[in-house]
Amino acid sequence: MEVFIGADYKGLDKKVELAGFLIEKSYDVKEQGSEGGLNNLDFNDAAIEVAKAVRENLGSRGILICDSAHGMTMQANRFRGVRAANCGSVESARLAREHDDANVLCLSAHFMDIEQMKQVALAFLETNFEPLERRVRRINRLDEREDYD
Repeated sequence: MEVFIGADYKGLDKKVELAGFLIEKSYDVKEQGSEGGLNNLDFNDAAIEVAKAVRENLGSRGILICDSAHGMTMQANRFRGVRAANCGSVESARLAREHDDANVLCLSAHFMDIEQMKQVALAFLETNFEPLERRVRRINRLDEREDYD
């Protein structure tokens, strides 16, 4: 599975470590945004890159890391077909996948240590969507917006 991973300057170190961990687990990791440790990179830049990559590569997933993960979650969810979830626990990540078919995981560099991130990311990547009719119907409604990118 392709996994696009990005971070702003606050999440850069954890992004590098998490990417290495996922590569060891045989995921096809593609790092996006914040290369070179640019201290002025906004969270928006990495979130936009990852959201577009996930949208354009069916079956892929994304992971975003910033201070609180709130801004990245909001930015990524502006793209049709992207379902970003801010998850701080394994159970939250599993539910985001099982119930909402989330395809982008947002993690907080401020509230989570790298070991927590590894466990949450694995839960997110290893959990399948359970396509019950009501869930599919609700997910399809997420793209009912007046404006698009």
